[in-house]
Amino acid sequence: MNSFRHRHHSVLRLPALVLLITVAGCSSADDSASAAVPSPGAKVTKLCQNLDKVLPARVDGQDRRDPEPASALTAGWGNPAIILRCGVVRPAAMNDPEADGVDVNGVGWLLQKQGDGSFRFTTTLRKAYVEVTIPKGRTEDGMAPLVDVAPAIKKAVPKGIAD
Repeated sequence: MNSFRHRHHSVLRLPALVLLITVAGCSSADDSASAAVPSPGAKVTKLCQNLDKVLPARVDGQDRRDPEPASALTAGWGNPAIILRCGVVRPAAMNDPEADGVDVNGVGWLLQKQGDGSFRFTTTLRKAYVEVTIPKGRTEDGMAPLVDVAPAIKKAVPKGIAD
């Protein structure tokens, strides 16, 4: 009778252990980034899809880890993530003649420092607006991610004025 009772308890403990492991696995923090997916017109969407195909696997030494929801209009690298969104709406700050701009490897960018210490860069004079958000403290040189994505932007998004 003792051996039956011992087996009975062991059998009951196994499902409890499996349940505990499952719950612990599901409750771990999800560190995947999220990004709002832009909704541009068909021409810009095609440019953004082409850009997605030529984006680098690494930016600023970080591996590509695309944000949720998955889309060819968004990309991400590292954690905290450097986020790229293609086909964004033209920022109102581009109307300000005092706005800060930079040129990185032949791609012009509008520079906007955010309240949380991050930086948002949006391409200028391209057929699609491409936005890159760099989290606070991501790099010593905030331009490094732009250096890495500039060749892809030059290849996939022609110069001009976005519709």
